[in-house]
Amino acid sequence: MRHALIAASLLTLTLAACQNQPGGGARDQIRAVGSSTVYPFAQEAVRLFQNDNPGMKAPIIESTGTGAGISLFCKGVGAQNPDIANASRRMKKSEFEECQANGVNEIIEIQIGLDGLALAESVKGPEISLTTKQVYEALAANPYGKGPNTAKTWQDIDPSLPNIAISVFGPPSTSGTRDSLAELILTPGCESDPAMKELKATDEAKHKQLCTQVREDGAYVDAGENDNLIVQKLNANPDAVGVFGFSFLDANRDTVRDISLNGVEATYETVSNGSYPGARPIYVYVKKAHIAAIPGLKAYMEAFSKNWGPDGALARRGMVAAPDDVRTTNAERIANLTVLNGDELR
Repeated sequence: MRHALIAASLLTLTLAACQNQPGGGARDQIRAVGSSTVYPFAQEAVRLFQNDNPGMKAPIIESTGTGAGISLFCKGVGAQNPDIANASRRMKKSEFEECQANGVNEIIEIQIGLDGLALAESVKGPEISLTTKQVYEALAANPYGKGPNTAKTWQDIDPSLPNIAISVFGPPSTSGTRDSLAELILTPGCESDPAMKELKATDEAKHKQLCTQVREDGAYVDAGENDNLIVQKLNANPDAVGVFGFSFLDANRDTVRDISLNGVEATYETVSNGSYPGARPIYVYVKKAHIAAIPGLKAYMEAFSKNWGPDGALARRGMVAAPDDVRTTNAERIANLTVLNGDELR
């Protein structure tokens, strides 16, 4: 215990020294990395933080994608490392263990709200509706393990769908939105086949490969971490489908429209109540070790909790408010600086 206290004291002194060293002024401001989906909400929290803390420098928010952001976050403690990772899906067990191995031992997990994984098309598009099964069969590299995907058009998937080429613009493998596509859309579509559902119990690795590996023959196009760029690509390609966060759909309904999934449209209400298949929680992860050394870090966390209700500024920006009990639990985590133990992660 005595050694742990000494180590904690040395860490605080190191952080403070880094913050105050000549040329180190950048670390008198908060640095966050991660999800492009969470980015606009993190930026709104910056505005709210500055309103409540005049004179303090604005936090720096970098849109790196969830996976890349958590990797940066987990590299270690100290002023050279980010304070916050924004994430459009929950931290993985393997990522938590990487953090621990690098001395990032106390992580505060905060669910700031909800978002939806939206599928959309241009308002000039063919007005299609899809099921998770159809999306899986269109995008899987090896659907149901029966051989490489040869479907060229949506009609090849289902005769009721239009005879237009399968062309889907989506996020890269480093994005939490790509992870959500795999977990929320592709896997349920894959498991519409009973044999695939049973496979998970007997060979989890093969199940994951068959259910989540996306084809690489051009039908799925990695469009980068910028969701706004995907919106622009849909306007230029009216027959294409885009995959991005609900908030970007909601902010661009003048040019793109929702593609319903399993007969459910992506709306604030369906994301909030969980009836939309693509509904997902969104998070920020904070290093407890940095709170005493980086000015305003806790106050920035509180900018979320003070404004994440249904009538709050974050909802007006497009975020879907989490249920009352979730907001209460996460506000307590901020107030008490409660750290994640990792047992619930997978």
